Amino acid sequence: MNDDQIVDRKHYLNAVLMLYLELPETPLRAGPHDRERAGELLRRQVPFSVVESALLLGSLRRLGRPEDAPPLSPIRSFAYFIPVIEELLVTPLPDGYLQYLRDKVRRLCAKRVTQPGLRS
Repeated sequence: MNDDQIVDRKHYLNAVLMLYLELPETPLRAGPHDRERAGELLRRQVPFSVVESALLLGSLRRLGRPEDAPPLSPIRSFAYFIPVIEELLVTPLPDGYLQYLRDKVRRLCAKRVTQPGLRS
């Protein structure tokens, strides 16, 4: 493995874990099992765009619940998103949908921050 491949590997793992940790209701830091799951995705050559789409979609499914619904427990592991990643590998999202997901998560997170009593 040359240095470029090592940088790409580190970049992929760091980008996946950083995105995961930046989502609402996820842990403050990645654990060893989270790193293992991200490494499995790298070994399987799952495109970063699929991983990003799955994390955003999984997060949106939680954030978009009705306001009067009982609260869900926080996400404790990156493994929470693996079924969504598998779903998107079988049924890819249409072109342009990733940007829609980014915008939607950004808007919902901003809305939650401005409402008293809600925690991101």
